[in-house]
Amino acid sequence: MKIITAVKRVVDYNVKVRVKADESGVDIGNVKMSMNPFDEIAVEAATRLKEAGKATEIIAVSCGLSQSQETLRTALAIGADRGVLVETDAELQPLAVAKLLKAVVEKEQPQLVILGKQAIDDDAGQTGQLLAALLDWPQATFASSIEINEGIATVTREVDGGLEVVSLRLPAIVTTDLRLNEPRYVTLPSIMKAKKKTVEVVRPSDFGIDPSPRLKTLKVVEPPVRKAGVMVPDVATLVEKLKTEAKVI
Repeated sequence: MKIITAVKRVVDYNVKVRVKADESGVDIGNVKMSMNPFDEIAVEAATRLKEAGKATEIIAVSCGLSQSQETLRTALAIGADRGVLVETDAELQPLAVAKLLKAVVEKEQPQLVILGKQAIDDDAGQTGQLLAALLDWPQATFASSIEINEGIATVTREVDGGLEVVSLRLPAIVTTDLRLNEPRYVTLPSIMKAKKKTVEVVRPSDFGIDPSPRLKTLKVVEPPVRKAGVMVPDVATLVEKLKTEAKVI
């Protein structure tokens, strides 16, 4: 079984992002970048399936700037066998990414595609669902458990009411939630081995796809500063403030 995992280069989750002075977007100049945490979970899930003998090859795919090769190398160090970079300078939105991934999927013919449920930069949470629709494949989103047996993927999903278990006939799309696994620590030997693995670079034009954005960002602003909290001496004072100031009771 061949697995494709999609990985995205984003601002590291430990970095406090800043809005550009002209409010056109987020300032990423001289900012640490890393793999989207949910995508890291997806690569780890694929690697564990391979280690369990359920998969034979893992292909990590990224779409974006040439610097995304660094993100692919991280995926290769975790356990992916080779990488594919769809290189473009265009601002990529979920539909464009889904179309590019669809083209790679049609070329590679995997039986399973695993993606993070969302990226921490735009928080759209749409790419996996759009890809499933474009391919007309079954999908299971927000996965906290994945089991593969005889061409069937049994996935436990995180839903508002608790957990939901679904069975998908492969090929299928799965998006990962936080509780699926804890990605392994990437060791120096793994990093050195990853340097020897191949990364194929292609362009959207190779697939006849125009990745130009369909949506226009008008303005990006920081959230309003919250008022500082106050300490109250007792429960009676708290109740009084909730009544008179907050007016929530």
